[in-house]
Amino acid sequence: MPVTLKAQRAVSLAPLISFYNWSGRPFPEVSFIHGEAMPQPYRHLLVHHSDMTPQLGAFHKCEITLEVLALEIEEFELTREVLLRRAGDLAPVEFGAIKIYLDKLPEKIAKPVRAAIQPLGGILGSTKFAHLSAPRGYFRVEADELMVELLGAEIGQALYGRCNVLALTDGDVFAEIVEILPPIAELQST
Repeated sequence: MPVTLKAQRAVSLAPLISFYNWSGRPFPEVSFIHGEAMPQPYRHLLVHHSDMTPQLGAFHKCEITLEVLALEIEEFELTREVLLRRAGDLAPVEFGAIKIYLDKLPEKIAKPVRAAIQPLGGILGSTKFAHLSAPRGYFRVEADELMVELLGAEIGQALYGRCNVLALTDGDVFAEIVEILPPIAELQST
């Protein structure tokens, strides 16, 4: 049986869907869109082939910190639901989930990933680890109660995000990521 577009999109959202399922929360309404249809500043922050942490750090002109909301660890897989924040005022700058295949990473990367002290993009940048970033799709999501609580959105408010994969230079995927940004007012640098 061929894989449908709907199934492909569900696979792209899988890291975040798994946490929603685990907590018993219904998954919010998501519509996939073309990157060029995304409004600014979301397009600038999401539609690129780079890691989000440095992109967010440059936009906000500060270090980005990691708050782990939930964590699942299997033998060689680490999946976490996260909130990225500005270091200075702790304002949220991204909500999402990431699945990391630790056995595909050298120990100099895997060890700090397991420690869960800084975002993966920060670890990759500070170690100058060569890798590829390949967005699978961009989406619009209607904010649910969790996004209201974490991102300062209003119920049903349109938020934007992307599904991304990070791969070794040979193309072997080592991370699957779902990233959702807060409302535009929350994105403005202060």
